[in-house]
Amino acid sequence: MLTIERHERILSLLKERMTVKMQELVDETNASESTIRRDLTDLEKAKKLKRIHGGATLLQKKLAEPTVAEKTIKNSREKMRIAEKAASLIEDGDCIFLDAGTTTLEIIPFLEGKEVVVVTNGLMNISLLIDLNIETHIIGGYVKHGTRAFVGRSAIQTLESFRFDKAFLGVNGLTVQDGCTTPDPEEAFIKENAVTRSRQSYILADHSKFGEVSFSKFSNAYDVTIITSTKLDEEYYNDFRTITNLEVVTL
Repeated sequence: MLTIERHERILSLLKERMTVKMQELVDETNASESTIRRDLTDLEKAKKLKRIHGGATLLQKKLAEPTVAEKTIKNSREKMRIAEKAASLIEDGDCIFLDAGTTTLEIIPFLEGKEVVVVTNGLMNISLLIDLNIETHIIGGYVKHGTRAFVGRSAIQTLESFRFDKAFLGVNGLTVQDGCTTPDPEEAFIKENAVTRSRQSYILADHSKFGEVSFSKFSNAYDVTIITSTKLDEEYYNDFRTITNLEVVTL
């Protein structure tokens, strides 16, 4: 089978199944595993797919935005370990920004007993923070239905009055070239402002976010520290560690 025929077959299988395993591609094309690896690398560089551990998957749409319910059940153990690491970086006396998102939400239980001040745009964060007697400030604005995030002009106006020791942010896509991206420009503007107003910003990203690109960029990868896990593909690890700080937690 010629290279172009293999590429067409790989993309056809992905369209049918969304995700395919390496062995499935080997069986379908009668090619060696090393050949398929090269094919996947070439197709990823052409932005036709995303390599994952043991295979490949379709790239997400630029405007695709999972709901809170959908994100909560995905990679939940990985997110908890990332959140635990993030919380360990928070010290008594810190003023922090806590983004709306399922991974940032997981930070909150680990804040128990810490003397901190939290500013948040996450509706889901508020009651958990209050239950822990943590001083909590809300930036206002209107609440998005899918992500339960406060956004809009009044949210930005309030955010501009704060300064942070640390900001903790979720992300939908991470690449070396495109940096940190998210589907909604209004949420991206909140995130960008939080990064600008923080002495240190952390991106909490499970392995599935690497190699994806969403519609709106809010930060360069080299301007933040990325907290991820050992599920991260080695090639992504090698790419990112050359341009930014990576904190990798063991699962």
